[in-house]
Amino acid sequence: MSGLGQTLAALGALRRKFERLMPAARGPSPGTAPNLSDGASRLRELTAFGSNPGNLRMLVHVPERLQSNPALVVALHGCGQSAADYDRGAGWGTLADRAGFVVVYPQQQASNNPKTCFSWFLPGDMARGSGEALSIHQMVEHATAKFGVDQGRVFITGLSAGGAMASVMLAAYPETFAGGAIIAGLPYGCAESVQQALEAMFTEQSPSTRALGDRVRAASRHRGSWPTISVWHGSADAIVKPSNAEHVTRQWANVHGLSTTATHTELIAGHTRRVWNEINGKTVIEMYSIVGMSHGVPIASSPSAERLGSTGPFFHDVGLSSTHHIARFWNLDLGCLEAHGAEAALKTGAGANDAEARAIKVAAKTYNEDAQPQTASLRRHTTQPGRLLLLDPNLVIAAAFKAAGLPAPEASTAKPSGVHPQPIIDAALKAAGLKL
Repeated sequence: MSGLGQTLAALGALRRKFERLMPAARGPSPGTAPNLSDGASRLRELTAFGSNPGNLRMLVHVPERLQSNPALVVALHGCGQSAADYDRGAGWGTLADRAGFVVVYPQQQASNNPKTCFSWFLPGDMARGSGEALSIHQMVEHATAKFGVDQGRVFITGLSAGGAMASVMLAAYPETFAGGAIIAGLPYGCAESVQQALEAMFTEQSPSTRALGDRVRAASRHRGSWPTISVWHGSADAIVKPSNAEHVTRQWANVHGLSTTATHTELIAGHTRRVWNEINGKTVIEMYSIVGMSHGVPIASSPSAERLGSTGPFFHDVGLSSTHHIARFWNLDLGCLEAHGAEAALKTGAGANDAEARAIKVAAKTYNEDAQPQTASLRRHTTQPGRLLLLDPNLVIAAAFKAAGLPAPEASTAKPSGVHPQPIIDAALKAAGLKL
């Protein structure tokens, strides 16, 4: 009995620590109270999406201008949050409106967990084919069929318990997701009880890299290609120790067969980004360490191309939008994102002097002129009215060259589905006088 008493005492102490730290981690309240009704109004609930053994709710945001064969992002809220909270703070719905993809927001119910945390640490909810993991997978299948989702462009992200649940889904259903983003989360398989979950959050763990990778490999029979992984964590996180970001990164580096040493490191807006590349140069893992940030989602609230969400509890303005950068990492319609960024800069003048503003205007005008024939051609081939027409990034690049007074890259005859590097390289060499 003494052993049981000690266990209960330790669990009680960990619970009290969690209760004490959560209010402080929420951060300062915004100047005005968040209007959650705005976030809730654009989400609609779907029922009858499957057997739903995890007893979760399914909310979705579907933009009016939906792509043909759109991408799908699953966004998982943290403890004490709702789907509407996460939509408002992280801004995935706003980004979906710009780029034409579907967002699914699983929502935990208090009847499952009084703190509305996803049960990423319970064996019956973290295993393939059961509990909450199966419920979320059923949501993906239902949305894929209902909205004609491109099955090769399904992604998942989440904060804290939602980030840990994203780890569960990536491990249990790796064939379903092209990529995942884990924000202030934990590696898959680090806990199988409430006490172990709290210990993993608050204490330094030292799992071996091989053991971390084995947990993912044992979660399914999948042996094909693995999802790309984006990891984000604040260096001052007192709720989930930042070392968990290292564990997540090592776990997936091992699964991808990569070294635990990053391919290269860079600074973005004063924060550290490390990347891991495959032998062919493709980046499959990235990890951001956000300097001085406590527990939460990094956002950029000042007017800029990256402004998507709103500051509030667990949504911290660090001048860098995780949502924006994750979307770029996943190649979620880069042309649309960049065009919106140019438009935002034009409207706000953020970060641009008069000469730069004039260049933006010239680029926008040139882009519009050059895009008209292609837009008309695309419209002729679009059978569903109201579907979003994607911007061709090659036209955006050509407009930028013209705005700078340089010869534009020669047009490519290839299908306008990506950037064609050779004409850009040739144009740059000519501009430098290194090629005739």
